[in-house]
Amino acid sequence: MSRGSIIKHLYHLASALLLCLVPLHNACASTEDTAADVLRVALPAAAWGMTHYLDDAEGSKQFYYSFAATVATTLVLKTAIHKNRPDGSDNDAFPSGHTSMAFQAAAFMQRRYGWQYGVPAYALATYVGYSRVNNDHHDSRDVLAGALIGIAASYYFVEPFYGVQVTPTAGLNGVGLQLSATW
Repeated sequence: MSRGSIIKHLYHLASALLLCLVPLHNACASTEDTAADVLRVALPAAAWGMTHYLDDAEGSKQFYYSFAATVATTLVLKTAIHKNRPDGSDNDAFPSGHTSMAFQAAAFMQRRYGWQYGVPAYALATYVGYSRVNNDHHDSRDVLAGALIGIAASYYFVEPFYGVQVTPTAGLNGVGLQLSATW
């Protein structure tokens, strides 16, 4: 089975999981809220899973850095700004955490592995942002800021994966470079 075929199956599995989890969520929550809650976790999980499936240790490290920077920046801004949500539920609307995490994962997949993975991930991340505005949890500025934070963190920490890795090595008999490739 090819790598592309396996990734396609993973997307189908994630979709099926989403459909199974919707009825299990709190009856008061809308389907959009439930989908956004699931996708804010599922997108980063898929991005992280891709690094392990591709045996991409450097990509895994880059994912951790970009995800940590996204979460830290989002939490610092939420704590410092105290912007009320449109629904009045609390005062930590800016920026949207759901959107920042979803867009961090989408930008990671696009930046590291290419647009063939980025386009579907960006579509799902956009849905997360849309649902947050549509359900009055955020306004468009909150969502836009969250998206920019996630994208910026991934573009800062993530480099494209070309399937070739050069690793410095050192041993008792000298130093060198180890070249490894995946295809």
